[in-house]
This record gives sequence, C-alpha cells and structure tokens, in this order.
Amino acid sequence: MHTKLLGLLAGAAGLTALSAPAMAHHSFSSEFDANSPITLEGEVIKMEWVNPHSWLHIRVVNDKGVAEDWKVEGGAPSALLRRGWNRDSLPPGTRIVVQGYKAFDGSLRANARTIEFPDGKQLFIGSTGNGAPPE
Repeated sequence: MHTKLLGLLAGAAGLTALSAPAMAHHSFSSEFDANSPITLEGEVIKMEWVNPHSWLHIRVVNDKGVAEDWKVEGGAPSALLRRGWNRDSLPPGTRIVVQGYKAFDGSLRANARTIEFPDGKQLFIGSTGNGAPPE
C-alpha cells in the first residue's frame, strides 16, 4: 500500500515539475499593452538566449538624465536563429533603438518588435501571435 502511494505521489510531483515551464509561458496581451508603444534608445547590457523568450537588457537614459536598465522580451531563441540572428548579433555596448510595447505593470519592461542599429540596419526581434500586434 505504501509503495503504491509513494509511486502515485512521486508521479504527481513529476507532472507538477514538468508543467512549471509551461505555466511560465504567457501571451503578449497578458503582460504588454498593444496601445502603449515605446521607443527605447540605449546601449546593450546583455542578451539572454533563454526559452521560451529571449531577453535583451538595455541601458536607457531617460528625459531627466537618469540611466534606467530596461528588460526587453523578444522572440524564442529558435525563432531568432531562423531570422538570421546569432549569439554575436548584439554584443554589450552596442547602441540600438528598440521599438516595442510597454508592460502593463509600469515596470521597466517591454516587448520588442524591431531593433535598429546606428547604420540603419533593422532586425525583427518580436514574438508573433499570442495577442501581439501585427507587424
């Protein structure tokens, strides 16, 4: 009896652990406001190639001259690779302009659509679907 109960509990714990990454994935419209576009101009701090979404960290100087560190969500790493990105596309210190959408909660977070480099080259970084505005 105890063996069956322990097996059942272990199985339930395993299923719970496996579902955690799925619960961390969210739709655009649950966190970001399609009616609040934002332009962020600054310097890349780092790029995180993590699933289910990549994260770009950028230092922006606001209108008051204060540096703010923004966390900008992008598409999945596999989607970025298919679009021509690689791990060297955004080295720290690169000056960029990010077009995206603010987070509902007012934090220094956004969902990116495009990144533009000083030479005018643009890369699409945004995630598609899941309530995101069309390109």
